[in-house]
Parts: sequence; C-alpha cells; structure tokens
Amino acid sequence: MIFCLFDVALTVVGVTSDKRFKTFMMRIVAFVWFCLLLFSCGEKEVYLFISHREPALDGLHFLYSYDGYNWDSLAGVWLKPEIGNQKIYYDYHTKKMEEPKFYGTPMMRDPSIVQGPDGTFHLVWTISWNGEQGFGYASSKDLIHWSEQREIRVMADSATNNVWAPELFYDDVNEQFMIIWSSSILPERYTEADKLGQNKAHRAYYTTTKDFETFTPAKKFYDPGYNSIDGYLLKRGEKDYVFIIKDNRKPNYSNLFCVFSDNPEGPFTNPTVYFGPTYSEGPCAVKVGDEWLIYFDAYREFRYGAVSTRDFKTFTPIDDKISYPKGHKHGTIFKVKESVFKKMKKVEQEIANRKIDI
Repeated sequence: MIFCLFDVALTVVGVTSDKRFKTFMMRIVAFVWFCLLLFSCGEKEVYLFISHREPALDGLHFLYSYDGYNWDSLAGVWLKPEIGNQKIYYDYHTKKMEEPKFYGTPMMRDPSIVQGPDGTFHLVWTISWNGEQGFGYASSKDLIHWSEQREIRVMADSATNNVWAPELFYDDVNEQFMIIWSSSILPERYTEADKLGQNKAHRAYYTTTKDFETFTPAKKFYDPGYNSIDGYLLKRGEKDYVFIIKDNRKPNYSNLFCVFSDNPEGPFTNPTVYFGPTYSEGPCAVKVGDEWLIYFDAYREFRYGAVSTRDFKTFTPIDDKISYPKGHKHGTIFKVKESVFKKMKKVEQEIANRKIDI
C-alpha cells in the first residue's frame, strides 16, 4: 500500500519517466519504513527489582538488570515511608495492649509494584510488624514522583494483628487489581498442624479493586490448613495461574512450594515439592526467555537465592548464575521501558544526595 501511494505521488510530480530515480527513491522509502517498523516493534525493556533494607525504616530501594540474572543498585531511597507503626494495639494472642516494634517510626517493608493498563505504577507495602490492619499504598507515573501515601485498612473488621507482605497482581481477564497478603488468625482457630509450629499462624487473604478507591471485602485466598505466609501470584498462560507460598510451620518447616488454578481467584490445588533451602521466604518470579526464575530470601544464610523452572514441577538452583548487591530483601520484579529507566538513572545521583523531593 505504501509503495502504491508513493508511485502515485511520483506520477503526480512527473518523475516516473526516470525509472532509475524511481527505483532509488522507492528503496529509500523501503528502508525508512523498515526502520519505523523495527522501532514500533517494541522499546527495549529493563528489569527492576524493588526491595527494602533492614530494619525497613528508610524506604523504597531499586535494583536493575538487563538480563534478569545480574543486578545492580539504583542509588538512594526513592520513597520514604510516612505511615505505619503509630498505634498501641490489643494483641489477640497475649490478650493485652502492646507497642509495635519500632513504635512511632513509619515503616516500608515487602514492597510490591504492578503497572496498570494506563501506565500508572501502583505500590503496596507492609507498614508494621504488628498493630496495623492495613497496608500502605502510593502510585506514580514515572517511579520518581509519588502520590500521597495512604493506609488501606483491609482487615479493619477482623480480629487480626497484622497485614504482612501485600502482593499486587493485575487480572487482565476481569480488568481488576488483586492484592494478596497474610494475616494472623485467632489461637482458638488453630488446626493441629498450626499447633506444631512456634509462630503465630497465618492465612492468605485478598481483595480486588479497579481504582484503588473502593475495595471488595477481604476473603480467604488460600488455606493449606497450616501456617503460611508470603504468597506470590503469577499468570503462566490462559487459564493457568501459579501461586507460590511459604510453609511457615517453624521449626520443622520453612519452605516454599507452588499450587495451581485455572482462575486467578482460585481455588488453588496440587501442591508441588518444596524448593529452595529451608528458611526461605519472600518469593517472586520473572520469566526470562523460556524459563521462569523464582527469587527468594534465604534469610538464615543472609543471602538471596534463586531457582529456574519451565514447568513449576522441577526446580534447578541457579545461585551460581545470579549476582546482586548485599542487603537486598523481600520485594518483587517487574519490567519497564528503557526510557523510564533512563529517566531514573538521570536523577539517580540527585535522589541519592536528597537534592530533589520524592
């Protein structure tokens, strides 16, 4: 079509008599068209890995990678916490009023980001070890400038003391966002399996939203019948979803495994074998080529680890293939256009030196 239009244009201006000139010009048009087509096929993307640094009081950190294996830091803190840890609370386990850890100091740990269809980045995070019944929320168009921080009180009507590790997932079928987290349950609701562990027993819950203004009531997302935390949801294909979660029945168990569903809201079944070293948590996954890489915090060993898988049934350790800065903790991986990343790199030193307001 393009060449037909160009031929008509040449005819109109009266240069079709020179066939060599016409051929030359059409080759130029073909080259330009090829370049435009190549550019439109997609801008190069960069992997970003967000995290906190213990004790999770300074704010949001970023790692970046071009291959999904080797990571480097973006300097500085990109969003300071302004909410959380502000309440003396009633502990449903000790049956008395308690102060949260780091009482009076805002917290940001276990951050999770997803980019919506309109290009907006949505961020959620844990705002307290105990004493809060919601998670933190903020949004950004460029990962540099952020909206006002808000607490989303998803468990306000529940007898729980915490909302841990909220994880964002965009459900493209139902065109809505899901947020999945773990909250403690009352001791009188413990199963026999819960009683085997030393920790407070947790279950995974979720809510959905289309606009981060209105949210559906919290529902139980996955219940294996024992203490479990740090869930991560991914879409492998059409009607093919994988949920990665941690069996948290310490001291005998502290391992990661996967379950499966044809619906993002479950039910999830068919648990896999455990993978990764014992005492691993905070899983997240990213597809690189034909393989899925599952990263996790091997916290007893003070390091990050990873396995690769193609089928989520067999898992191959790849610790010798990955590299990352020290201090990296629980977070999630997502991809951005290189132009977004370059804008971040441009202001990186200013942010590290606190010369611009974030």
